[in-house]
Amino acid sequence: MANLKEELLNKINTKTARVGIVGLGYVGLPLAVEFARAGYETIGFDVQKSKVDMVNAGHNYIGDVVGETLKEEVETGRLRATSDFKFVADVDAVAICVPTPLDAHQQPDISYVKSSTESVAEHVHPGMLVVLESTTYPGTTEELLKPILEASGLKCGEDFYLAFSPERVDPGNKQYKTKNTPKVVGGIGKDGTQVAAALYRHVLEGGVYEVSSPAVAEMEKLLENTYRNINIGLANEMAIICHRMGINVWEVIEAAKTKPYGFQAFYPGPGLGGHCIPLDPFYLSWKAREYDYHTRLIETSGEINTGMPEYVVDRTAKVLNEQKKAVNGSKVLVLGVAYKNDIDDYRESPALNVIDLFLKEGADTTYYDPFIPSYKHKGKVHTGAPELTDEMLKEADIVVICTAHSCFDYDHIQQTAKAIFDTRNAMKDVKDRSNIELL
Repeated sequence: MANLKEELLNKINTKTARVGIVGLGYVGLPLAVEFARAGYETIGFDVQKSKVDMVNAGHNYIGDVVGETLKEEVETGRLRATSDFKFVADVDAVAICVPTPLDAHQQPDISYVKSSTESVAEHVHPGMLVVLESTTYPGTTEELLKPILEASGLKCGEDFYLAFSPERVDPGNKQYKTKNTPKVVGGIGKDGTQVAAALYRHVLEGGVYEVSSPAVAEMEKLLENTYRNINIGLANEMAIICHRMGINVWEVIEAAKTKPYGFQAFYPGPGLGGHCIPLDPFYLSWKAREYDYHTRLIETSGEINTGMPEYVVDRTAKVLNEQKKAVNGSKVLVLGVAYKNDIDDYRESPALNVIDLFLKEGADTTYYDPFIPSYKHKGKVHTGAPELTDEMLKEADIVVICTAHSCFDYDHIQQTAKAIFDTRNAMKDVKDRSNIELL
């Protein structure tokens, strides 16, 4: 046991360890690039052949990865991709970074984690480290992964090491990337934590915080995003209250955040988007029911945030009503469908539900997003306008801003459009506000 641990640590310290990344999406690909940049031979795995082919060709498809860096690491031979799980037999450490969505009943779908672990188990070998990065409920690493891997005949903590380290990717963040974001690591046993932490410390610059178990690390990630979910829910509820009282909620928040302690600013919007913040609280609520606990605060914030797209449509209807127009038959132009500004990620974007609701109400609905020319939602492909023209702005009965992309010329939009409903305070610097309705 001691020899296996020391051998693995020596490989990590000398950067002779081979690293595998399962899943080459928003989490896996940036991580694979960082491992390769740090000097480790890195093998990426994905079931989608198109992703494998693009990586091997040095073609980037993730916004937070610098294309030239990816190409350079591929050309040096430090990074390659495959769709063959046999690669696991050749690596010393593997990180599982596969999706963990919710099913139709808002329950965790960990089928990708399970199937990936089963495939890893077929090739797991003595002295190997396995790290789960996919967001999941507390207990997954020990209750699901450990038995699957031990079915190989190897014993966790003796023959191989197992840990959980939550991904903290924030797409589009200009300051914090994979490289400089602090890492949390919790392994099964001290040895598991030690070898996983050592690996990340040789790659990342944000530091590594060690916790006592995978369950602590799993719960930590859920706390992060539940915290944001609840506080955004509070901001959204404040927006509704302030509107009824004739108070500008954005001005209220700006005033509140002048306090140097005890307050962190969260902002309202048309709902919640992204893979983590709208979904992770459901993992916690689901697991809590196993312990006969009802997460009332979490579920209430979820209800508020889930209801925001409908609130946006209702508010839009009132603006149109002032023009003596109904939603049915009106031309609605939605600006932005990405879940946050300046990225091409529309996972769980509230704008998609806003558009669906407008269409359901009979509105002639068009969208424009320079980052997302088309998207698929509920089995249907939606294609946006190829460019934002003055004709589109003039013809629209109302322009609804769902994503505050910095590339939009908000002064020009204000000058050209008949009416605007700004759900993001994107037009805060526009002086003429005569045709702007603010969330």
